[in-house]
Amino acid sequence: MKRISFLIVNFSFLVLLTGCGLYKNYERPADISTQGIYGDNQTGDSLGLGDLSWRQVFTDPQLQHLIETTLAQNANMRQADLRIQEAQNNLRAAKLAFLPSVALSPQGTISGMWDPSNRAEYKGIMGNGATKTYAIPVAAQWQADCFGQLRNAKKGSEVAVENMQTVRQAVQTSLIANVASMYYTLCMLDEQLSVARTTSETWKKNLEVTQLLMQAGQSNKAAVASTEANYWAILANLVDIEASIENVEEALCNLMGETPHPISRSSMDSFQVPELCVTGVPVSILSRRPDVRQAELALASAFYATNQARAAFYPALNISANGQYTNSLGSMVVNPGGIIAALVGSLTQPLFAQGKLRAAHRNAQAEMEVAKIGFQQKVLDAGLEVCRAMDAINDAREKEELIANQVRSLSDAVEATEALMKHSNQVNYLNVLTAQSSLLNAQLSEISNKFDVISNTIDLYQALGGGAE
Repeated sequence: MKRISFLIVNFSFLVLLTGCGLYKNYERPADISTQGIYGDNQTGDSLGLGDLSWRQVFTDPQLQHLIETTLAQNANMRQADLRIQEAQNNLRAAKLAFLPSVALSPQGTISGMWDPSNRAEYKGIMGNGATKTYAIPVAAQWQADCFGQLRNAKKGSEVAVENMQTVRQAVQTSLIANVASMYYTLCMLDEQLSVARTTSETWKKNLEVTQLLMQAGQSNKAAVASTEANYWAILANLVDIEASIENVEEALCNLMGETPHPISRSSMDSFQVPELCVTGVPVSILSRRPDVRQAELALASAFYATNQARAAFYPALNISANGQYTNSLGSMVVNPGGIIAALVGSLTQPLFAQGKLRAAHRNAQAEMEVAKIGFQQKVLDAGLEVCRAMDAINDAREKEELIANQVRSLSDAVEATEALMKHSNQVNYLNVLTAQSSLLNAQLSEISNKFDVISNTIDLYQALGGGAE
């Protein structure tokens, strides 16, 4: 007898020893590499652009109002909040699974035989009325979480809640970036429209001058027609710019959950590129970027699912208790009633399940490896996006001074060409028109490059997972 008890104790100890891994929490695998994911832009700064609040990056009061309105009214944002509530409800249920389940199901029965003729000789057989029985049963059932089945289910629900919060952050980050991009697109279009209108007035005067020169015999029909064609092209471009402004305003209103209306705005000069325009340490992107965080949460979820699959190999201990107050005790009906109670404990150890448990465990391990590979690749993809955004910002900044010099040079060229035409015969009016066209293109390029700096900074902010509260 002592030998049997010793074997049982040793077996129990062995089971507990092998099952202790089921209670481990998820930890990021050590072989997930983040070294050099930003390429030449790697930095050791402890604070990066992604760590700033969106209000610190987008300081324009009108833009801030648009972002706040969008975050409050956007349909995707509101749906994300409701999804979080659903995940939290499931988590509460998973936490309560550790407690016993209790059910109350009162019952009552009325039965009997009646003689419609009320004959005395049959009263002993049929009885004089109904027999009333009742029972008030209470049933309770509790599963002892000996090998972490319930714990890993709860951990999986916690991961699901965090995943939905990450989805919300992804929606928020995307909305902030889109609103800011649309806002400064409108500012860019405003500047392009202003330049185009000024140019149209200039070319209207050019056309009038060219027509007068032709009447004076100093120009020809070809020059007039060429000038006129350029003038009509500029007017057509004005229409295109105005249509683009209207389309962007409508898209921005739709994003805010409002009907189309004009958008109040300032100018591109209201955007100040943050001095802290650096990538930050590698872990920053892992903790901030929603898609990278989602990939890691998928790995964590697979980890707990694998633990659940492992736990299925171990015994399941269930304890159930039943009790009822009833007046129906077997074949007897007594009043008042009595109490019947029962307590049952069961231990179920899987022995042979046709390979289903082993297959489920292997599949869970494979899914965890798939999630791990996806996580590593997502880190690499995120690093590539950051590199490209940083390179684009640097390129646009290098071009700023070059384009500014080009605009100054072309402005001088226009003035010099006009002066030469007035005081000498070295140039004709076609040379003036050519110089003005070159200046217009350079001015538009300057506006476009200024917008590129803003747009690429917004892209970098989003690539670093910025926008979180």
